[in-house]
Amino acid sequence: MSHTDKLDRLRAYGAATVHEAVGRLGAIDPAIKPLDPTTTLVGTAFTVDCAPADNLAVQRAVDLADPGDVLVIDAKGYLDAGLWGDLLTRYAQHRGVAGIVVDGAVRDSRDIIGMRFPVFTRGLCIKGTDKLNPGRINVPLVFGGVRIEPGDIVIGDADGLTVVPAGDVDTALAAAAQRQAKEDRLRVAIDAGESLLDLMGLREHAPTH
Repeated sequence: MSHTDKLDRLRAYGAATVHEAVGRLGAIDPAIKPLDPTTTLVGTAFTVDCAPADNLAVQRAVDLADPGDVLVIDAKGYLDAGLWGDLLTRYAQHRGVAGIVVDGAVRDSRDIIGMRFPVFTRGLCIKGTDKLNPGRINVPLVFGGVRIEPGDIVIGDADGLTVVPAGDVDTALAAAAQRQAKEDRLRVAIDAGESLLDLMGLREHAPTH
């Protein structure tokens, strides 16, 4: 199976299933949400460590990113400047960037949503940024409470974001497939009239009144 096929399968399983399947690891701070919950995101992390209110490193990252990369932008949770907007979105799409996740703010949200470009962000702000601080590119980050290395796999959808270490993709796929199969069996049993409490083995632990 190609790397692209593996990423497509992870996208299909969804962030929550993958997160649960790998031992409830990798969940990014749920305050970082999709601009448009109908978009999904999967790709290889291209990390950006930038100064708050300065997006020079972000501009450079779009130039350097490979097709299929996800820009993981650590703006230190700063919400008083929108470091990503419609022009960067348009350029990123031409470069083949798969999407971005930002621990900070963006702007031009209506245009970005219309362009169907996946953006996960902590907030929105109409204010612009400086372009003076070079920041750092492709370095390890602690992002939304999770350590992310360049090359790790980022998965996002309406439920949130999770990260799979680059070396654990095959393990994550196998675990997600097993979990999905189990849940499919539970759905069939529920539709047949069985109790989820019994199916999950929880009755003896549940309150009696």
